[in-house]
This record gives sequence, C-alpha cells and structure tokens, in this order.
Amino acid sequence: MMRTRPLKVALLGCGVVGSEVARIMTTHADDLTARIGAPVELAGVAVRRPSKVREGIDPALVTTDATALVKRGDIDVVVEVIGGIEPARTLITTAFEHGASVVSANKALLAQDGAALHAAAEEHGKDLYYEAAVAGAIPLIRPLRESLAGDKVNRVLGIVNGTTNFILDKMDTTGAGYQEALDEATALGYAEADPTADVEGFDAAAKAAILAGIAFHTRVRLDDVYREGMTEVTAADFASAKQMGCTIKLLAICERAADGGSVTARVHPAMIPLTHPLASVRGAYNAVFVESDAAGQLMFYGPGAGGSPTASAVLGDLVAVCRNRLGNTTGPGESAYAALPVSPMGDVVTRYHISLDVADKPGVLAQVATVFAEHDVSIDTVRQKGRNQGSGDEVAVDQGGGGRREGEASLVVVTHRASDAALRGTVEALRKLDTVRGVASTMRVEGE
Repeated sequence: MMRTRPLKVALLGCGVVGSEVARIMTTHADDLTARIGAPVELAGVAVRRPSKVREGIDPALVTTDATALVKRGDIDVVVEVIGGIEPARTLITTAFEHGASVVSANKALLAQDGAALHAAAEEHGKDLYYEAAVAGAIPLIRPLRESLAGDKVNRVLGIVNGTTNFILDKMDTTGAGYQEALDEATALGYAEADPTADVEGFDAAAKAAILAGIAFHTRVRLDDVYREGMTEVTAADFASAKQMGCTIKLLAICERAADGGSVTARVHPAMIPLTHPLASVRGAYNAVFVESDAAGQLMFYGPGAGGSPTASAVLGDLVAVCRNRLGNTTGPGESAYAALPVSPMGDVVTRYHISLDVADKPGVLAQVATVFAEHDVSIDTVRQKGRNQGSGDEVAVDQGGGGRREGEASLVVVTHRASDAALRGTVEALRKLDTVRGVASTMRVEGE
C-alpha cells in the first residue's frame, strides 16, 4: 500500500552534484515514488550563496542555515554533498541526533572519521550510506558490503580517480608530457584549478581507506594509507613500460596479507601488463578489480566522477534509505569485526622497475648487481645502453660486465618480488655508488 505522506529530504550543498540530485528528484518524482513506496519531497536546500539562481529549485527552499535545516525534526533523510571535514561532520552527527538518516558523498570525511560517524548512526538507530563517495556511478560499496559479505576478499586493485587516469592515458597514447596532459585535462574540466588532491593521490587515498575498511571488515583510516602522487611520471617511464608490455596507472591497492593476519592500503603509480583488464581503462573512467576466494575475479567499470554519475549513486542510496525508513529498519552499518592491523608499506611485497643513470664503463653492472644481492632483492632482467647507443638489449644479470666506453649510460633493472623495505634499502645504497649518477625512477610492477 502506497504511503501518502512524503518522506522529507534536506539537501546540503547545491553545486555540480547537489543540483543534479535536486533535478533528478524533481524530474523522476513519479518513478522514485513507485520504487520507494512513498513520495519524496525536497524540504530544504542549504547553500553558501543564496542569491545564485538555481534552475528548477524553489527559492523558498534555499537557506544558508544548514544547522537549522538538519535540526528541524521532520527531516527523514539528509543528503550531504558539500564535502570537506567541517561543517559536514557536525551537520551529519546533528542530523542523526534529530532523527534523520544520512546519504553522503564525502570521501575525505568518511576516510578520516568513518568509525565515529558509523557509531553515531548506530547510537541513534539511523542509516549512513555513501555509495557516491567512491568511484562515482559505479556500484561498488554495496557489492562489497552486501553481495560479497559471505565471501573472503583478498585484494582490491583499482583506478579510482578519473583526472589522473585521463592524464596518464594521454601521456601513454599521445606521448604528451605530464604538464601538457594536465593542461588538457584542465581545459576539458577533468582537473580542478588546483589539481593537488588528484595528482598527488590524496583523493585516491581516501577512497582506498574506505574500500579497505569494507573489504576486510576492519578499520582503515586515511593516515593508514601509503600515498605517492604521479607528477614525477615521465615519457621515459612510459617508454620503459611499453618495452615490458605494460602501461602506467595510478592505482589504489588494498590487500590482505598472505597469512591473513593484516592488511595494507596504498596509492601510487604502477606499471601493469597490457593484458590486465585495468590497462584498457581509458580517459576519465574508473575501474576496480576485486579478487576473492569464492567469487574469483570481479571487475567494476564506469564513469567515476561528474554531476550526473555521482548523483545517480546518491539517488540509489536515497531510495535504499527511504525504503528502510518506511520499514522502520536500517541497512548494514560498519562491519569492523575482523579488527586486522594495518601493516606498514615496508612489508608490502611486489616487483619493481628501477631506472639508473650510471657511468658507462666496465664493472658498473657487477657493482649494481652486488648491491641488489646484499639487500636480498633478486634481479629478473637488466637492460643497459649508452646514451648514444640505441635502445639496448635485455640481458640476464650474470651476463653483464658493464658498458664499453667512458661516459653515461642508462641501466634498467626489473626485480623479482621483494619487500618495499628491501627495495628502499637497495635504492639508498645505489645512490652512494660513485658509478651511479642518479636513480631516474623507481616504479612498482603490479597486476601480474
């Protein structure tokens, strides 16, 4: 039986995403009513600039007093799309205290204070949903939290930032440099005027914290996530990647340790084989690869940002929360029963690609190989060339004896799997060799 009294929704923020949420609530009102079992009514919109014209929104609903809006007492659901830590955190907890459930797209807040927000929601018997906080329109949070709840997830490997994927894709396919690709991303609206959150990996790190917490049923905060940006990736790195049959992506990687006793979460550029499904993700799209015991390998792909895609995820949560409201129940909350520790980055084991600028003379390769051996890092292949000697050949380490003439040369080493701590020690020792002019780049190799 259809309920006639509408469920009232308060919208906090009316920017790119918020305006799309309001538009869809209006244009799809009948469909939403049918799906929920009751009409939904936009009861108020909190903004910073009330004088701005907002097409399709009754000016009488607009207010600058977000606190008063969430305290009204007749609000059923608060949709928070203002972002940032404060005032969002206080507004969300206030909403719970005054009887409202919350739908949020705030990845930064959830990564930092997700445990406290879940506790507040549980204390007041309310829902906290946030599908839109990770990977835009892609259904990801709910499959991890519900569909795979009976499985054991071992690894989550993903491209979760469209801006960086667009930039790296342009560098790969056109040969553009980093700045040139960034300028194009900015002109097309994929990058913000200040792209730091994207290109330095902060955005992806927040999403990694959320994904790791859900996937492994443990609490992972933003501070637990190792982070490297992609501003130092060069055309030379892509050239090396292509020689290995790889490309380069900024990846969020969440893993359960082999013994199951801990987890890691990290964000950094990495080479991945062209045969891996993530290698074919182009432009500003996102994709997440999940590996679990029973389900095996799963791939989630789609637009990861933008007003309409993100609003789609928000509206999906809104429907679910409203249904719970009608049924006088709540959906799944935080499931941190495992309480696994988060291991430091030094414990992570993977392969590495190291590019060295060295003196082009006999014995250099032997010195370099000795340093790797001393730090228990096994070499898979070596590629060496003089500055004016073409592309060079890939050789086994025991075949090398160094360059053939004085000058400069390039040495590219690809390792077998080793710990990050061992690799860092190796690189530090290499920098101290007189014959090593510099470590041009160090990049992890993933997805094999």
